[in-house]
Amino acid sequence: MSADARHQETATRGRLRIYLGYAPGAGATCALLREGRQRAGRGADVLVARVQTHGRPHTQALLAGLDIVPGAAVPNPGAAAEMDLGAVLARRPDVTLVDELADRSLLRTGHAPRWQDVQALLAAGIDVISTVSISHLASLADVVEKITGVAPAQMVPDLVVRAAVEIELVDAVPEDLRQRMAAGHIYPPPQAAAVLGGWFCSPNLSVLRELALRWLAATLTGGPRRYRPAACVPGHVHAREKVVVAVGGGPESERLIRRAARIAARSGGDLLAVHATRPGRPAAGRAAITAQQQLTRALGGSYHQLADDDVPAALLAFAHAENATQLVLGATRNSRPSALLPWRGPRLRYSAAPVASTCTSSPAHRQPTACRPLQVNPTRKGEQR
Repeated sequence: MSADARHQETATRGRLRIYLGYAPGAGATCALLREGRQRAGRGADVLVARVQTHGRPHTQALLAGLDIVPGAAVPNPGAAAEMDLGAVLARRPDVTLVDELADRSLLRTGHAPRWQDVQALLAAGIDVISTVSISHLASLADVVEKITGVAPAQMVPDLVVRAAVEIELVDAVPEDLRQRMAAGHIYPPPQAAAVLGGWFCSPNLSVLRELALRWLAATLTGGPRRYRPAACVPGHVHAREKVVVAVGGGPESERLIRRAARIAARSGGDLLAVHATRPGRPAAGRAAITAQQQLTRALGGSYHQLADDDVPAALLAFAHAENATQLVLGATRNSRPSALLPWRGPRLRYSAAPVASTCTSSPAHRQPTACRPLQVNPTRKGEQR
């Protein structure tokens, strides 16, 4: 594709705006509808493609006066009407409102995620305003499950959300949310009573709110990339921060990838996942590798496979070749990454947590030195990573 063609494609592509919520009832859907009404009032052609009101009168009232595309029928009785992607593309409005970006379409083959429909609208030059909950971001699924005890049913790649031209956090004080829940303004009273003592308890809401603020701050600060001095990278004018994560075939690998992605996001760097095995030994199962590849790519990273008789040496060689600034390793309570010592490169900081240990580079302007003895820093119970 020529430079002119790429410029034209960028110029004609629709703009995505996201309202980010941290809990049900925080007001993301209402904010979506209020902005739609404001744009319609300024003369824009606004079309409601899909909004889930959950029967809340205030949310339903905000739909008044907005043009709504007829929802396609869905096979499950009582389910919300689905977005008719073909009808929206044929209508070609200026702005389309699409609620709950992480949901799946019941009409598409394989129940394709709704964010893929949004990508089709953006590619057609249609602006989209959407909502997403912090609990549905792929990089935070393990953290949210640890906080709430419930694994998110759907996820949206962080890369999709971070591609939005604007992300606005719809904030609400946890106690205000609990009062609204208790009054039956979010869920019916029997359901509200059940969640108030569980998912919707004050500690959960406070931590989820902080998680949303931290994620948004990392997204905003991750825009301007940090660079190491050119003198440290022969042949390169600039070098991005790079986080390499070594993964195996176990279930902990996806947690490692998510943690490394959060580290990369905070530093505005790149994520590289590496699966290394010895020749002749079975690698991780095909399903596990496929899941790791999909998650890594969803988080904006790249996935690599290595085969070498000396796995630690191969990992270090890969990290050096990629000019990695951090190396994330899995560890059990009885293990030490001793095979990586000594080596002339990043200084290790070992965590006794069962999830990961992180190798953090020494400052770029220093000469690399042999690694110091491992520092054991146990993770406190409840500490968020």
